[in-house]
Amino acid sequence: MKLSVRTLLKCSLSLLCGANAVSAAEVQVAVAANFTAPMQAIAAAFEEDTGHKAVVAFGATGKFYAQIKHGAPFEVFLAADDKTPAKLEAEGDVVPGTRFTYAIGTLVLWSAKASYVDAKGEVLKSGDFRHLSLANPKTAPYGAAAMAVLDKLGVTSSLQGRMVQGENITQAHQFIATGNAELGFVALSQVYKDGKLTSGSGWIVPADFHDPIRQDAVILTKGKNNPAAAALVAYLKEARAATIIRAYGYEL
Repeated sequence: MKLSVRTLLKCSLSLLCGANAVSAAEVQVAVAANFTAPMQAIAAAFEEDTGHKAVVAFGATGKFYAQIKHGAPFEVFLAADDKTPAKLEAEGDVVPGTRFTYAIGTLVLWSAKASYVDAKGEVLKSGDFRHLSLANPKTAPYGAAAMAVLDKLGVTSSLQGRMVQGENITQAHQFIATGNAELGFVALSQVYKDGKLTSGSGWIVPADFHDPIRQDAVILTKGKNNPAAAALVAYLKEARAATIIRAYGYEL
């Protein structure tokens, strides 16, 4: 029986698609809340380029640590700091040699109101506001960085009664976006895209006002034998992911 070229092409494509379906896998990923927007874009690109699917949960780094220690099924962890992944590695919960810094975060004092936050953050010293939002410094590295900034500026005591703490950086942002707080500290990635603020006004905090927010990723022991886990970590180091990460204001 003689087959047409078109039929042969269809058969070849079917075989390729079948092979990809067999080799494609899912990976369970815990991601720091500040990295929500870029990770959503990376996950879509990752699936498009590799066929693997990243099933992603977003939240506070400290809470993810507790969940991982209690057996949560995460296979890859993208933290908001470098200390938590290092601690997990020391405790034997990480595949050796997989820890690396995938991004360096930037903190911004932001308001949903245009022209409300000046270019030097002097509004913090004027005290002309009722509520200042930040993430819980005990569980969220961006919250800890925010407290370091307030200490450096010498305004921690005077603003103590006005601070509203979010469970994570996403909730801290929501307090400001909804007007429950006039301003607050969030991750630049939440309000920034392609070189500019997407809304409101903000002061990008100088890097020397707090310790560097080095964000590390690891493959957890549960992902040791999952090819999609290894593929995702490798993908985070590739050019397409790097372009997305930089677009949201992170350094590499």
